[in-house]
Amino acid sequence: MNETLTVGVLGTGIMGAAMARNLARAGHTVRVWNRTAAKAEPLAAEGAYVAGSPEEAVRGADAVLTMLYDGPAVLDTMRRAAPGLREGVVWAQSTTAGTEAVADLAGFARDHGLVFFDAPVLGTRAPAEAGELTVLAAGPVAARDAVTPVFDAVGSRTVWTGEDGAAGSATRLKLVANSWVLAATAAAGEALALAKGLGVDPRDFLSLIAGGPLDMGYLHAKAGLVLEDRLTPAAFAVSTAEKDARLIVAAGQEHGVRLDVAEAAAERLARAAAQGHGDEDMAAAYFASFEDGKHPAESA
Repeated sequence: MNETLTVGVLGTGIMGAAMARNLARAGHTVRVWNRTAAKAEPLAAEGAYVAGSPEEAVRGADAVLTMLYDGPAVLDTMRRAAPGLREGVVWAQSTTAGTEAVADLAGFARDHGLVFFDAPVLGTRAPAEAGELTVLAAGPVAARDAVTPVFDAVGSRTVWTGEDGAAGSATRLKLVANSWVLAATAAAGEALALAKGLGVDPRDFLSLIAGGPLDMGYLHAKAGLVLEDRLTPAAFAVSTAEKDARLIVAAGQEHGVRLDVAEAAAERLARAAAQGHGDEDMAAAYFASFEDGKHPAESA
């Protein structure tokens, strides 16, 4: 679709900034806001208008995109934006907010006459910057044409999971996908840490499994960040990954499913954050295997 929109983007962290940039490059009028204004200001050079408040960012918007830390942050921000919202605006809620929060956010949309789309995304910094995210979306068929230009600008694929955004089917699928990402990241970190502790060259381990059924591209990608000390800038930060892990555990508990790996991953990520790795890539959970957050050789 070639339709251009005015889009209010609330939240310009790693993901939100890239999404706002791609919306602007697609020809849309973009108005951005971020709690820490310094993270939004560089987008002015990309043609976005940097607003001083959520209300200002959404005033006159055809669509609103939220990409904030968690559900409570989204609800608080949208309450602040409320005076600037007009009835009938489509709201693409892309924050990984958890199943409980989705219902609260959909309730806010209903109370304010907004058309709610549960629309989390799969992908980290690089695909976000390239406009190649996968959008998982649930929302009314009748309003999809109004939000499709937003999804097309930020992603290369949209997977529709249902017609009722309030039911959270897109969020539920996102949590399942993230549970796998977290498990794979934790396993990669522990294998590298064990190799380090046993005096095994981790590259020998990677070569051993290369090309076989145990190999995976994601393992090499995350291992490379650790082995080559490329943990910043983060593709997906430790602190945010911990939040997602706890949302996954909570969703499992709510539905009678015990998730031991996700719970352990949350604790590993929390330890890594406490050791000072919170803003580094989630692969830095590797350091949680060592008491002081450093390699054994560095601790001597």
